[in-house]
Amino acid sequence: MFDKDRFIADCRAALDGAESSRNVREVVARAVADPSAVLHGLGEPKAGGIVPIHRSDDLTVINVLWPSNMVIMPHNHNLWAVIGVYGGREDNILWRQGSDRIEAFGAKALFAGQATALQPDVIHSVTNPLQRYTGGIHIYGGDFFETTRSQWDPETLAQSPSDGATIRRMFELENERMRARNKTVSE
Repeated sequence: MFDKDRFIADCRAALDGAESSRNVREVVARAVADPSAVLHGLGEPKAGGIVPIHRSDDLTVINVLWPSNMVIMPHNHNLWAVIGVYGGREDNILWRQGSDRIEAFGAKALFAGQATALQPDVIHSVTNPLQRYTGGIHIYGGDFFETTRSQWDPETLAQSPSDGATIRRMFELENERMRARNKTVSE
C-alpha cells in the first residue's frame, strides 16, 4: 500500500548531495512499480492539476494529473527532477539550447510503473496522448514553487519567465475541455 507520509520520509532519507536524484529515483521507481497502490493512496483523478504533497527548501513532491491530450509547452525546472508515472502515459520531448532558439533532440515516453530522473538543466515539454488522465509523482530537489524557471512559447520557441498563473490556467482550460467532452459523450 502506498503511504504518502512514508513515501515523503523515504524521499527525504534519499537526499544525498550529488546522488540525490538517483537515490530519489530509486524510491519513486519502487513506489510506482505498483501503480494501483499509488492510485489508491492518492485517489482517483477527478480533474487535472498540480497538487502539492510536500514542500520544503530541499524537496518538493507534487501529484501532477494530466487531462487527456493535454500538451504543456517546453519548460525547465532549474532543479533536478524525478518523474514516476502511476497511471496513463507521459510523453516528453527533450529540448536543448541551439544557436538562436531551443531545438528538439530526443523524446522519452513514460508508462505507468516507470520513473526517470531529469538533470537541472533539462528542458522538456509534456503530452498526455491518451483519452484518460495520466497521473505522475513529480519530485524536485528544492522548493519548486520558489525556483525561477523559464518556459518557451510553443509556436515561436521564445523564452520567457515561467508563470505559475499561466500553467494553472492551462490546466483549468483543459479541465473545461474535458468536462465539455464528457457532457457531449453522455448526452
